[in-house]
Amino acid sequence: MSGSCQKSCKSAGPGYATPEDAVNGPREKFLFVATPSADIDKANDALVTIDVDPESPTFKTVVSKLIFPHKGDEVHHMGWNACSSCHGCASVARSHLILPCLNSSRIYVVDARDPKDLKLERVIEPEELAAVNVSFPHTAHCLADGNIMISTLGDAEENNKADFVLIDSKTFRVVGTWAKENKDLTDIPPKFGYDFWYQPHHNIMISTEWGTPKNIKRGFVVDDVLQGFYGNKLNVYDWKERKPIQTITLEGMEGYLPLEVRFKHDPKSVHAFIGTALGSALIHVWMDNENDAQLKHETAIAIPAKKVTGWLLPEMPSLITDILISMDDSFLFISNWVHGDIRMYDIRDPFKIKLVGQAFIGGSIHTETGVEVQDDPELSEQPKALYIQGTKIEGGPQMLQLSLDGKRLYVTTSLYRKWDEMFYPNLAKKGATMVLVDVDNDLNSTSTNRLKPNPDYLVNFDNIFGDGITYLAHEMRYPGGDCTSDIFLAK
Repeated sequence: MSGSCQKSCKSAGPGYATPEDAVNGPREKFLFVATPSADIDKANDALVTIDVDPESPTFKTVVSKLIFPHKGDEVHHMGWNACSSCHGCASVARSHLILPCLNSSRIYVVDARDPKDLKLERVIEPEELAAVNVSFPHTAHCLADGNIMISTLGDAEENNKADFVLIDSKTFRVVGTWAKENKDLTDIPPKFGYDFWYQPHHNIMISTEWGTPKNIKRGFVVDDVLQGFYGNKLNVYDWKERKPIQTITLEGMEGYLPLEVRFKHDPKSVHAFIGTALGSALIHVWMDNENDAQLKHETAIAIPAKKVTGWLLPEMPSLITDILISMDDSFLFISNWVHGDIRMYDIRDPFKIKLVGQAFIGGSIHTETGVEVQDDPELSEQPKALYIQGTKIEGGPQMLQLSLDGKRLYVTTSLYRKWDEMFYPNLAKKGATMVLVDVDNDLNSTSTNRLKPNPDYLVNFDNIFGDGITYLAHEMRYPGGDCTSDIFLAK
């Protein structure tokens, strides 16, 4: 394994020492965006750098592109070789993006030191993951011990198997898996994997559950949920011992497909939130005190389904597919990919969260979808379609990335190509978009709606390279760290 930056260094390294420092950091100038090809027979996936500096002559355009060497990878999420958990080590640099690919089980390592000149450093082939019996890699986080940890959803045959593969952050070679081998079977391993977030100060990690890779890859089928191919549990690990210590079953339909998990950025916080996709609920998890042996949980909000005609099913869930907590820990944002809205909640009191903003970015219920809402517990009328600079936004709000100062929320519209084709056929045909939502994050604001789509900002991934190929867009990252990649260590 790589040497521990936590033990060997005490001078400034990557990222920020504290969330407060991050909030006061410089404004973002570039965004890295994972861009899967919408037509895997014609084009390979890519990573692009978008100029997001309004003072730049290349604002809102691609300033670097890296086309990957294989077709059908499905680049999805991405992380860093080092982040704020290694801030105390000057010999460590945030230099390389790590891009796990869902469909191929490859992992691309990209030299991103110059955002305008992306370079492919190494390809970790699926055989290297199969050698440790994992596949379908998803979330990548850097660790303070010098390794990169990536959640994996499948075994070598793409059956369900929750695990975590470790990559050496200097050599970018697979060094094994993170969880300790359970030889005596005293602990029942989690059935499914997906996202994870660790909080070293409290010696815990929470991982979530999507489903079985084979089933995910063929598209969403309701019967697969009923037959047990998708998850509804939160799995809590002892961080030091690397073993599961608690399973939280999220009861009822609102507990299914718990996807993104976010702890508050304060490294001593005992509060985390998880969004359930099919369940369309926001789950609050916490400890009453640092000595608690078990985490507690409650449903903070549950977004009701809408009764509709002209859609895939008679009832339409909101499908919470991403959540994000502002760097100052005051606000939480969720994306309802199917209903089409982004919501902003005040979470300063995590037990009494308040809705303070809502904006519709496409979705399945606007007036141009052909869907008729028969019964809606929330809205009195269907929202209008969103057009920005004459372009109709296809798909719905999916991945979110917030500026460090909390004032600009970037949004992409693609979830996963196979699911895009099912839920939003026009998205796969016309390509994804990136929009910007202006955020009123004044803690003393009296505004009744703190979210407003910016009418002057649009990045369209249809023919983005000028070659007639349509692309999708998923995860976004800032070069200097952001609200979903950096985990801070307590002083």
